[in-house]
Amino acid sequence: MKRKVLIIYTGGTIGMEKDYATGSLVPFDFSNIFKRMPEMNLMECEVSVKSFDYPVDSSDMGPKQWQGIAKIVQENYEAFDGFVILHGTDTMSYTASALSFMLKNLGKPVVLTGSQLPIGDLRTDAKENLLTSLYYASLYENDEAVIQEVTLYFEYKLLRGNRSLKFSAEYFDAYQSPNYSILGQSGVHLNIDKDSLLKPKSTNFEIDLHLDENVLFWRIFPGMNFDFLLEVTSVKVIILQVFGSGTIFNNEKTERVLRELRQRKVEIIVISQCVSGGISFGKYSNSNIFSQVGAINGKDMTAEAAITKSMHLLNNPRYKTNFAELFDEDICGEVTKDFH
Repeated sequence: MKRKVLIIYTGGTIGMEKDYATGSLVPFDFSNIFKRMPEMNLMECEVSVKSFDYPVDSSDMGPKQWQGIAKIVQENYEAFDGFVILHGTDTMSYTASALSFMLKNLGKPVVLTGSQLPIGDLRTDAKENLLTSLYYASLYENDEAVIQEVTLYFEYKLLRGNRSLKFSAEYFDAYQSPNYSILGQSGVHLNIDKDSLLKPKSTNFEIDLHLDENVLFWRIFPGMNFDFLLEVTSVKVIILQVFGSGTIFNNEKTERVLRELRQRKVEIIVISQCVSGGISFGKYSNSNIFSQVGAINGKDMTAEAAITKSMHLLNNPRYKTNFAELFDEDICGEVTKDFH
């Protein structure tokens, strides 16, 4: 039986072609992808295409577009065995992270991919990324999907979506998953690490479109004016990206600002500026203030996952537990449970 895979084209370099009159890249009609890539007709799965009415540059992607993608998956969930989302590379990890929280009890593969060069370019990476993503999205054993989570495929590697980050704007190998193992790797054989895959907690697939945008991300740096944090009065969650394993300036101003934020009922989440590793309160004395004010340990989460998880949990009527306890939970593989 041929598996059915739906390609959801949102925009991005993978769907661009050069306008020779201007020299700029412009979107092409993605419904013509089978003519541009005749090898797709040789796939062992049946492929359909659903495009955004207006392709979106990845820098314009946000909650509205994430919700639109989730709705398309929901509307087509019963008709298809897997989904490939074509997306611009700059914010693909944000979208993958957001969808991992919004698509509840996913029982089918969702694979995000894109490319560094347009699909018509002679040296493009688009064809391999797309073709292998289709293979992963149609991978079934004993009538059950092997992959049942939101993933990201790029340059021969399949990554957990909410563990991925873009680290290169230059190389084809543009994504890493520094704090979680690679889910699969494409070579002569299509390999997959089944022990690393996520399994749904229930078979009742549903979507939760809740996203609250009252979240601020702030990277601290030596010499910054910490009082600036108090000037943003409407924020409900501040994600502080701090030094190393959780250190920050050890002075009276830092303590005063953090305590005032907490008095305002602002949730403070602490993540690391380091790509690999995470936060360990108490390891150094300059991290003790976070425990004293009741900040939340973001452990080894990526910035993209911490941001989108905060947006999803903040004031979400679905959850009854308080925000801090909810954030500390591993919802869909975005954080290492026993990290310390």
